Amino acid sequence: MLRTRFTETFGIEHPIVQGGMMHVGRAQLVAAVANAGGLGFITALTQPTPDDLRREIERTRELTDKPFGVNVTILPSINPPPYEEYAQAIIESGVKIVETAGSNPEPFLPHYKAAGIKVLHKCTSVRHAVKAQKIGVDGVSIDGFECAGHPGEDDVPGLVLIPAATKVLDIPVIASGGFADARGLVAALALGADGVNMGTRFLCTQESQIHQKVKEQIVAHTERDTQLIFRTMNNTARVANNEISRKVVEIEAAGGVFEDVKDLVAGARGRRVFDEGDLDAGIWSAGQVQGLIDDIPSCGELISRIVNEAETLINSRLGSMVA
Repeated sequence: MLRTRFTETFGIEHPIVQGGMMHVGRAQLVAAVANAGGLGFITALTQPTPDDLRREIERTRELTDKPFGVNVTILPSINPPPYEEYAQAIIESGVKIVETAGSNPEPFLPHYKAAGIKVLHKCTSVRHAVKAQKIGVDGVSIDGFECAGHPGEDDVPGLVLIPAATKVLDIPVIASGGFADARGLVAALALGADGVNMGTRFLCTQESQIHQKVKEQIVAHTERDTQLIFRTMNNTARVANNEISRKVVEIEAAGGVFEDVKDLVAGARGRRVFDEGDLDAGIWSAGQVQGLIDDIPSCGELISRIVNEAETLINSRLGSMVA
């Protein structure tokens, strides 16, 4: 068993996290990760209303008695969702772990802390991680440039970002972006992290409730099959390479603005990819780690394999190198 500050602080068995993913972080996947000893997160905003979130939390509890959390991503919006009501639903449901992302979570921390909730904040830079520690979060998940979704604008890969963050932080750090197997977990621990967060890898599991064609496409893809969109808008996002993402990059290169691509990148179109298996219906997040994914296991098989192989790597292969 691998014990780290993260497993001790957050009360889980293995230092492996399934982060919140829009349209993906649902009860079936989250419970499967929890039952395997990892930490899974329901994605709050996948649920249309706070009451729907309450019901999803209860569904998860029916499937596991292990710890799990809820992800709340706060982003600027013309018509923002009722974040306070989602937070209240989490608190009233008795969830004890929250993953925050996007904007500064400081306004919500007193409410979470009063309810005995531990907070893991997702960051893309050392300076943001230091600020998160200062305002009182219990741990940070640091995203390298390889990650799916929004890697920030600094373009720093995990090999540099992780040790740079762990050098200056006192709270547990979870490495995110580019992790799919035991080699990644051992590397993250060697770089000073206390565990790993995996998104794309958990997309490609049996319990992930996305279309089988998407999972098969992830297996077929290589590390080169992503596109960086919104670069010209200072809101970079890494998504899977497909007809739509290539079109967005082309429009940006020609000087296009968000109004020129907003219909192409609409969330409803991305959801069609996951629900219907139409790989060119819209954009969908995927990381460069696609190149390391070769199968579609259950969450139990995946986590067990990673932990067992990591222990072997640490005890045998690396240990044998010490003269």
